[in-house]
Amino acid sequence: MPAEQLIDAATVVLVEGVSDQRAVIALAARCGRDLRAESVAVLPMNGATNIGHFLRRYGPPGQDVRLAGLCDLAEMRFFQKALESAGMGNASTVGDLENHHFFVCDADLEDELIRALGVGRVEQILAEHGDLASFRILQQQPAQQGRSDHARLRRFMGTRGGRKIQYAPLLVDALDLAALPRPLGRLVSVI
Repeated sequence: MPAEQLIDAATVVLVEGVSDQRAVIALAARCGRDLRAESVAVLPMNGATNIGHFLRRYGPPGQDVRLAGLCDLAEMRFFQKALESAGMGNASTVGDLENHHFFVCDADLEDELIRALGVGRVEQILAEHGDLASFRILQQQPAQQGRSDHARLRRFMGTRGGRKIQYAPLLVDALDLAALPRPLGRLVSVI
């Protein structure tokens, strides 16, 4: 992101990557929300380690807009440290992060979506988009033996550039709105 770029938004939602951005936007649309009209910008940070830069730009030291976000459990420590460094208060637990409107995915967003939909439904979506045969090949690879189909699906989403980005909104579109993954549902409810 160029240093001079400013966002004209009342709320900035910080997510790790483009697939997360597309998932948040897709869920908001399914919930009847027009984020642009509501002055909400969903920004991919190109990785959790960039959170500090984004907090300096959009948080209290910068534009001081309302912030929210989504991160993976393994990346939570970057968010905790950056929030505290930006003077936004304690963020030592998942609950503290949620108080700041930053929600933590159990492993990652794909894990949350696959769990919410179930392996069978995700396989149907792959079939609808011509990727089920490729997934079946991955299932047979020696490195995948002994792993659950849930774990294989998570791996499959990351095997080809752009696959996570392609499937994020498709998986969100298939969700039962009454049974959303908690972090994604909570994020959309607070923005």
